[in-house]
Amino acid sequence: MTLSKKPYRGTRDFFPIDKRKRDHLFQAMNETAELFGYEPYDGPLLEEVDLYRAKSGDELINEQIYSFTDRGEREVAIRPEMTPTVARMVAQVHKNETKPIRWYSIPNLMRYEKPQRGRLREHWQFNVDIFGAPGFSGEIEILQLAVSLMNKLGANETHFEILLNDRRIVDALFKGAMGANEEQALKLYKIVDRAKKIPADAVAKLVAELNLSSPAVALFDQYLEVDSFEGLLALLDETKQTQTATDLRAFLVQFNDLGIAKYVKYDPAVVRGLDYYTGIVFEIFDKHPDNRRALCGGGAYANLLKIFNEEPLPGIGFGLGDVTLTDFLETHGLMPDFTLASNDLFLAALDETSMTKMLQVASALRAHNIKTVTALEPVKLKKAFPMAEKRGAKFVAFIGENEIQNNTMPIKNLKEKSQVDISMNDITSIAKHLRA
Repeated sequence: MTLSKKPYRGTRDFFPIDKRKRDHLFQAMNETAELFGYEPYDGPLLEEVDLYRAKSGDELINEQIYSFTDRGEREVAIRPEMTPTVARMVAQVHKNETKPIRWYSIPNLMRYEKPQRGRLREHWQFNVDIFGAPGFSGEIEILQLAVSLMNKLGANETHFEILLNDRRIVDALFKGAMGANEEQALKLYKIVDRAKKIPADAVAKLVAELNLSSPAVALFDQYLEVDSFEGLLALLDETKQTQTATDLRAFLVQFNDLGIAKYVKYDPAVVRGLDYYTGIVFEIFDKHPDNRRALCGGGAYANLLKIFNEEPLPGIGFGLGDVTLTDFLETHGLMPDFTLASNDLFLAALDETSMTKMLQVASALRAHNIKTVTALEPVKLKKAFPMAEKRGAKFVAFIGENEIQNNTMPIKNLKEKSQVDISMNDITSIAKHLRA
């Protein structure tokens, strides 16, 4: 049987151009998180399957994880998500850590899913979480961080929006105003999640099966029609959910004061994971007509550590995958051109006798953090320039018998088509010129 040259289905080979794109994303993720004081962490690629059984749903366990029994008869899985791992790690140290705990990671994850645009079996995911923040300050900060990352990558409010809902608001309306019990509320969450995907009469039929009162059904219909924070506040005031309305107004004041209100929109249909989240839940959504989809999701949770018999610890976080983010940037023309590598200097010898000196100069420049690509055999002048351009060099320089005799090195700027001559012994000046 002939071996395939293709990677396993749903995974990717990262050739240099692809790796440069990924490094661009990772650099923005690292820099943004650390600007907010978040610390990097990581965990093992393998976890015991019981960890996912305790936190995640049956679909993940039965259909999506890559699991096997190891030689010690332990059932383990390649991590499909990072949240159970960070919960396990925080459970070990949170009692001794200064609050809030701010952590981030960019783990490699795998799920057995049908590969399609925006979804593969393997991906990297920017995970950011804050634990133990007072009030809704952590929720505000996470949204700020998400917006900052997107801005850093060149996106603004014309490119994306943050669709937001809140478990506390939904509960105030469903349980407080409508009088739904816990079971009915959970079923209503699922109906809302499907409301935009099925006909209105199908929604009405599902609601009718819950045996709610006529006023409750009418209120549910009103809820589905809300399309702004102003409309939501009006509904909360109308149903006398005073405290919830007061909290929301305070939340929105901070949005305005911090300049992120223009990104955030209320959407009653964002109920993903409301049986898990305890506060806000949100999705970053692409506004481009060719790529209308959620880029990532997140929310606030308080009970994550309960699976380890720990007391509740409020937390909020989000996960943003590299596949959807790359699609987003490319769709909007925001991904830089990484066709060529980025090097400072292409350095070549013009003859065999100059090779040693050329390599010595290259070594000295690298000691000054100058990215220097060398020709490993003598090169003719007319061939050197296209070679330098293909390697993404900003400058090109040559060393031959005349340059060694005169102790000067001509350095050509490929973009400006200019040239300077600098003493070969003055490595500091050469490095300074190449950085200019």
